Amino acid sequence: MNIVIDQGNTLFKIGVLDGRKIIKIFYIKNLKKKLVLSILESYQFETGILCSTKVFPSFLLSLLRKIPCFYEFESILSLPLFIEYKTPKTLGKDRLAASVGAWNQKPNNNLLIIDIGTAITIDFVSKDGIYKGGNISPGPIMRLNALHNFTELLPQISQKGDIPLRGYNTETAIRSGVMEGIVHELKSYIEKYKKEENAIVFLTGSDISYFKNRLKDIVFVDKYLVIKGLNEILIYQKSKIKYKIK
Repeated sequence: MNIVIDQGNTLFKIGVLDGRKIIKIFYIKNLKKKLVLSILESYQFETGILCSTKVFPSFLLSLLRKIPCFYEFESILSLPLFIEYKTPKTLGKDRLAASVGAWNQKPNNNLLIIDIGTAITIDFVSKDGIYKGGNISPGPIMRLNALHNFTELLPQISQKGDIPLRGYNTETAIRSGVMEGIVHELKSYIEKYKKEENAIVFLTGSDISYFKNRLKDIVFVDKYLVIKGLNEILIYQKSKIKYKIK
């Protein structure tokens, strides 16, 4: 049994997997020691991996290191992709994990991976298994917050609600501007990469409920792409160890 932990900017995602089969996914905003202990005691984990975009709670590593085969996702880990990025140490591990998850499903194809969360990341993997890089822009909530925080009169609104073609009041004008603006932004990327690279497109992330419906005809939607990618990296480490033993 594998435990896979992805600490994003907003949530902890904890995956319990048997081989490649997802048994359960936990979404946690404020991780507590008691909860981690409960999860660890509920399953017999043989392997585990932790990926984080920021500093994680001090108790977490000490608990996870009790797993017989545990990895913290760092640049020293072997990957099934070659990284062609000028600053690999600054490359978000969640971006790499999503790329590995997509590559495992559609190997030997050009891939565009779109991950919508606190930030939106757009990454490209070539058909020969080379991570080429990508772009980062603000996610929906960050854009909504910015419009409120950097202006005098625009209100703070939720991304949930009516999204008309044309806003009929200030609230819908902001929401439609942000949400539909992202849709058109992503459609432009998708069109370009499909035309120039014949890329297969994956959409993932914690904030895709609206966008998956608007883009469903042109992308593969996989909410668990990062979790699956981290699990593949974990499996890859095990295969490398077996190879070295032989």
